[in-house]
Amino acid sequence: MSSVAIVPAAGKGERFGGAKLMADVRGEPLLNHTIRSLLDGGVSRVVVVVPPVSAMMVPLLADVRVMTAVNPDPARGMFSSIQAGASGAVGDVLLVLPGDMPFVRPATVTALLEAAQESGVAVSPRYRGRRGHPIALPGRLRAAILAGKADATLSAVLAADGIARIDIDVEDPGILKDVDEPGDIGQ
Repeated sequence: MSSVAIVPAAGKGERFGGAKLMADVRGEPLLNHTIRSLLDGGVSRVVVVVPPVSAMMVPLLADVRVMTAVNPDPARGMFSSIQAGASGAVGDVLLVLPGDMPFVRPATVTALLEAAQESGVAVSPRYRGRRGHPIALPGRLRAAILAGKADATLSAVLAADGIARIDIDVEDPGILKDVDEPGDIGQ
């Protein structure tokens, strides 16, 4: 099975005060943690979607399994970044994990990949009754993502394509924890 993760990382991080993905989390950039979780969880390739002008100094961006894609207009929203990433993401399973979610455990990524491979449908993690990220998608959904309007949502594309979605329970509070403000790092 080949799997590709799309990591939307083109936002400005305005609530954070900018440079959110470069913020220090346990001695390394926040985005590095997000990428490492995906790679350690078994993703074959990671596509990090960046803005047109980016000076991110993230060590794992140099990993041969990691590539970047540019979202020419990130102001259009996260789905436009997912589309930019999907253009370079070909695999049996596509995983989408926002770049500002550094606390997702690799075991969760592994469980999602296995569930998606077995079921052939979209799979989301659920912690204590709440659905979170990342979401695993069947690779066949790539064409529908690319054909969607830039202001659409991934949920709308799933619904329009008739893709079933299941949840798997995980013991990982990180699936619910994105970083919006500096105080979110230490919680």
